[in-house]
Amino acid sequence: MRLVDDLTLERGTSLQEKPGTTCTGIPAKGPAVEWELRLPGRPLLTVHDTRWDNGERDLVLYQPTVVPEIPAALSNLHNRLRVGIARAPGNTTTLRIMAFPAWVDGERPRIKKSLTTAQLAAKYGLQQLRDLTARPGVALHSAGGRVDVPGCDVDDPQDDIRIQHALSFPAEDDETPVIAFTHLRVVPVLRHVGWLSMVAV
Repeated sequence: MRLVDDLTLERGTSLQEKPGTTCTGIPAKGPAVEWELRLPGRPLLTVHDTRWDNGERDLVLYQPTVVPEIPAALSNLHNRLRVGIARAPGNTTTLRIMAFPAWVDGERPRIKKSLTTAQLAAKYGLQQLRDLTARPGVALHSAGGRVDVPGCDVDDPQDDIRIQHALSFPAEDDETPVIAFTHLRVVPVLRHVGWLSMVAV
C-alpha cells in the first residue's frame, strides 16, 4: 500500500523467533512479522512487529546485519524509539499505541510526547490521520483519560491544550499499528534526510 509520496508498505515474512529485549528491559524471545518499506532508488527498510514470550509486543525499525549506506539520522533510528503495543485500559478486545511523533535533534531522532491535536495532525499529515482513524474500530483519544481536555476530533483538531495522544485499534488488526508507527517514527526522519518531501498534507 502507498503511504505518502512514493513510500509503500507491504507485509513481508514471519520470523520463527528472535532474541532481544522488551520495551520494559526484560530479555526475551519472540516471533516477529516483517513489514517492508520501499522507496524507489533507496535501500529497503524493515519494520519488525515482535510478540515477546513475556506477553509484551512492540514495533521497531529493524537494523539488518549489514547496514546499507544511509544518512546518519536514519541509521540512528534502527532498533531505537520502539512503539509498545498494549491493551487499551479496561478493554480486552482493543489495543493501543502512544501517538508520539519523532523529530530529529542534530542526527539523533527523538520523540515529542505532548502536542495539541492540531500539532499532531500537522506532523502526521492531516489527511493521512483522517484516513487512519476512518479504518474500522480505530480511534484517536487522550491517553490519560482526562475529562478537562477537548476531544481528539481529526475533522476539527483542537489547538489549545497539549496532551498525550493514543491510537486504539481492534486486537485482530495487525496493519493499523504498523501504518501509524511508520508515520510517527519513520516518515519524520525520512523527511529530515530528504528522502520524502518536507510538507505533510
